[in-house]
Amino acid sequence: MLMQGSTPPNPAPLEIDPESYRFLQDFVYRGSGIVLDADKHYLMEARLMPIVHQRNLGSLNDLCALLRANHDAVLQRQVVEAMTTNETFFFRDMPQYDALRSVTLSELVQQHQDTRKLSFWSAAASCGQEAYSLAMMLLEMGLGDWNIQILATDLSTQVLERAQAGKYMQIEVNRGLPAAYLVKYFTRAGLDWQLKDEVRRLVRFAPIDLRQSLCMLGPFDIVFCRNVLIYFDIESKKKILSELRESLFRGGYLLLGASETTLNLDDRFERKVFGPTVFYRVP
Repeated sequence: MLMQGSTPPNPAPLEIDPESYRFLQDFVYRGSGIVLDADKHYLMEARLMPIVHQRNLGSLNDLCALLRANHDAVLQRQVVEAMTTNETFFFRDMPQYDALRSVTLSELVQQHQDTRKLSFWSAAASCGQEAYSLAMMLLEMGLGDWNIQILATDLSTQVLERAQAGKYMQIEVNRGLPAAYLVKYFTRAGLDWQLKDEVRRLVRFAPIDLRQSLCMLGPFDIVFCRNVLIYFDIESKKKILSELRESLFRGGYLLLGASETTLNLDDRFERKVFGPTVFYRVP
């Protein structure tokens, strides 16, 4: 509270000037395809200030100057990876998993009785919860003796290292993971929880930029690319959807986030409604 007659303190200086902000917008877009709107100053400061402190710099403007002045590949990757969104949790969007288990996977299991092989791709795996949720669900369905291949990819090598370790904090297993699954598929590791090998062996991790050619990764029965397209511009979305479609078997399914769609982006998917959720099938 200000005393009568006193003057307000000077406002805190902005962490980044407009020119530097535009530079970082372009830098992140070129490095990841992610579009940062003009009003994401707070997000940029929150994500990049740890790098500023680590490099003993004074501000985000100094970070931009350093990026402009040299070709430090480690720094460049740090900045791009820091700006990628890695929000995820176990069994995120449960209606999708319910439809996957009760309809889609049941259909695919019948189709593949001769080969007993199923292939999946978690295309923005983050710290692995999506891929491991799928793996646990397949084990619960009695498919542990099938040839199950789950590829989990992400742009960030840092989060992939965490995912591959399969170790999660208490707060992470509290988000979405059924208690019975925690007891069955995890063991205590100090204050954390370690995923058992029977789940981890089903998942393979690799760094992938979704803007590159993707068809060589497949073909897959099901591709998860959820809550990813929202960060790309229209042309990038169209290209990624085309690549994802080519990576799927005919009759395979693409799963997007609840707020995402192929509408007006790629009309070669068949929209399939399962209760409150929608899948996209390659006819």
